Amino acid sequence: MKIKTVDLTRIYKMGSSEIVAVNKVSIEVNENQIVAIVGPTGSGKTTLLNLIGLNDYPTSGKIFIDSIDTTLLPASERRKIRLFHIGFIFQSFNLLPTLTALENVELPMALAGKPEEEQKKRASELLETVGLSDRAYHRPKELSTGEMQRVAIARALANNPKVIIADEPTGELDSKTAKEIISLLFNISKNERKTVIAATHDEKIVNFADVIYTIYDGKIKLKMKNL
Repeated sequence: MKIKTVDLTRIYKMGSSEIVAVNKVSIEVNENQIVAIVGPTGSGKTTLLNLIGLNDYPTSGKIFIDSIDTTLLPASERRKIRLFHIGFIFQSFNLLPTLTALENVELPMALAGKPEEEQKKRASELLETVGLSDRAYHRPKELSTGEMQRVAIARALANNPKVIIADEPTGELDSKTAKEIISLLFNISKNERKTVIAATHDEKIVNFADVIYTIYDGKIKLKMKNL
């Protein structure tokens, strides 16, 4: 799945003031690439990911996914793309506290209308992939931060999406656990041929990336390719 943005802009209105969170950003992400978006807090990284992941609408500009202009799609079609083609990993994990690890991973499949037996089978396989088979029936409060992020990765993969969008996926983790999570995420991306777009401060993620975009004040200032 190829993603391209053209002059992407997002402006938030705060009373009589306007905040330009993303300012005429044009980037390209090719299939199976690992792309890092780096920049200081408040630079527009999360807003850009929300736009690319179709969780937010641009004020102006275009977002193309496989040559389809998603800004022209109705909300129902955008929801289908999010559900079936994009997996999300958040810094704060966003696991439902009342559900077990297994149930959290099953949730995207339930929303997609997949049979319960298929949900349970795939969720179990994914928890095994991330090394958490023995924690399947534990709730988030019973898991460590690293284990919660592993569950979040498994959940992001539930509907076998082509693209994984990760917003500061190691931000809440200690350095040792962060290294383990990075290796896990990017090994999965390479083995299963997933495109990964990650906003991060973490140099270890940057080192894994094929392409690095640096953003300041909502603008892309630099594009680099790792050798």
